[in-house]
Amino acid sequence: MSATHSSERLPQSASSQVSDERLRRVSRFKHLLSRPELGSISGAILVFAFFIIVAGDSGMFAADGVLNWTTVSAQLGIIGIAACLLMIGGEFDLSIGSMIGFAGMMIAIPSVYWGWPVWLALMFAFSCALAIGFTNGFIVVKTGLPSFIVSLAFLFILRGLTIALSILFTNRTIIGGVDVEAEGDWLASAFGGEIGGWLFEGLARLGWIGTYPNGDPLVSGIPMVIVWWFLLAVVCSWLLMRTKYGNWIFATGGDAKAAKNVGVPTDAVKISLFMFTAFSATVLAACQVLEFGSAAADRGLLKEFEAIIAAVIGGALLTGGYGSVVGACFGALIFGVVQMGINFAGFNSDWFRVFLGTMLLVAVLFNNYIRKRVTEAH
Repeated sequence: MSATHSSERLPQSASSQVSDERLRRVSRFKHLLSRPELGSISGAILVFAFFIIVAGDSGMFAADGVLNWTTVSAQLGIIGIAACLLMIGGEFDLSIGSMIGFAGMMIAIPSVYWGWPVWLALMFAFSCALAIGFTNGFIVVKTGLPSFIVSLAFLFILRGLTIALSILFTNRTIIGGVDVEAEGDWLASAFGGEIGGWLFEGLARLGWIGTYPNGDPLVSGIPMVIVWWFLLAVVCSWLLMRTKYGNWIFATGGDAKAAKNVGVPTDAVKISLFMFTAFSATVLAACQVLEFGSAAADRGLLKEFEAIIAAVIGGALLTGGYGSVVGACFGALIFGVVQMGINFAGFNSDWFRVFLGTMLLVAVLFNNYIRKRVTEAH
């Protein structure tokens, strides 16, 4: 009797799942159009196709060429991911670029002039950055002022502090010698080293990648900045799409008041995202300082705008509540490929800024179209 009862219920349940009138059917094409990363992936395909045609025989797609534009993409991708998450949460941080220069000085000055070990200088820089990110977010959520204004103020504060402190303690705005201090440091290799050297040596022996006259491969390893980009992309994408915290970010950016009414800690979410942008900027600063062996006060100039452009190209809406980490990564990849591809193709590098502005305009128009489609679907 029990078996008969179950057999009567199962078809009914299956039928209700198929024909539930409360569920609106959406075609695969419309579902595809609603994906935030669609624009950036399509743009990346077009950009690759263009440079394969105009610069395919220039070495751009050889091992060392791929490493060049991947490294540039990774540098922007690290801060682009953080900018994207903050934009999904409904806020902006214009101090990301200034934080890069400030954090670099906070690593270089203690390690070169004060005799601190590099690992301690790194922790000092990360602590300062997280404290500034917390202050930035705290002011935004407690005063209700637009994050555009608050972070713009921090842009100037940090840029001014970077120059003033470097002059005060060292009487110069470029500090070298960090690479000497970093030799043998247990934490420095996590930002300035390379991995996978054995792989490229093997590929060189097989003749799959080029070599120098002495037999060494043209590519000695994968820089840590690329490793950090990959790790942040995987972790942040999982966090955004698979966890409760990710839902909180979407809810906070979509309608903060409604989210707060249902128990989402919107203030904590926003403050944590501001701290993450500061953390990401410091990761990039550490990678640059330990790779080049120096810090410069003007490092990170205009990077805040490039990070926001990468996030917008990646599908993040300026109004919050919508976006994708994967899309931001492809937005950064487009940047890197175009910036280096222009050089490989022999074009005038002045056209790069024209391309940036054009890509931003196209991305905003496309995102506006997608937003209307999403709004109509609801």
